[in-house]
Amino acid sequence: MQLPDEVLHQENRLEFGQFMAREAMFDEEYWTAAWLRAESHWEDRQNDRYINNYKKQYAEQEFNALKRRCKAQIGQRCTCIVTVRNEEKNNRHTVLKSVVGTLDLMIGHLSHGEDFPGERVNAQVFCNIERRSSNRYGYIANLCVAKSARRQGVARNMLHYAIRSAKANGAEKVFVHVHTNNGPAQKLYQKVGFEVVQVPNLKLSEEQPHLLLLAA
Repeated sequence: MQLPDEVLHQENRLEFGQFMAREAMFDEEYWTAAWLRAESHWEDRQNDRYINNYKKQYAEQEFNALKRRCKAQIGQRCTCIVTVRNEEKNNRHTVLKSVVGTLDLMIGHLSHGEDFPGERVNAQVFCNIERRSSNRYGYIANLCVAKSARRQGVARNMLHYAIRSAKANGAEKVFVHVHTNNGPAQKLYQKVGFEVVQVPNLKLSEEQPHLLLLAA
């Protein structure tokens, strides 16, 4: 069953309407987050006769990878953020029915000369530029929302919570990738406060073009 609200501290969650965004706390939530990602990944292939097998395999792989990322002690710090339904009096939900959204938040450090993660730079060009010591950034990935909870502010509020968490962990900026042909996602990120980063040296794949956005 889902944890009672009194177990959670106010500063570690963001409540909105009938939902609450917070960090995943136990394995069942990680598994449900992985399954939501599988549902989202295979959403356009519902008529495939093997779709359930594909989703199960994808979810198992994502669950194991997610647990490894969140337990890693070296390098980037990864947090799985979930949105759950608020508990109603005398009507507690199981985890499978409670978790309606998820995303990953990674906290890392920019390398010398980088303005954003993954930037290809010529070290000689930047060698005389002084940079602040921390250079810590946040990176958001794997955002998805269950069909039953869409258009209710779940994605927007999860992003607000992730940005707040990243800044609380010392991140100076927060980044996210989005497909250039995904107009609705771009509008969502821009409404939350992201703006396009100019990346002239970034080589994009013709098959999977991306647009890098920066949190304002």
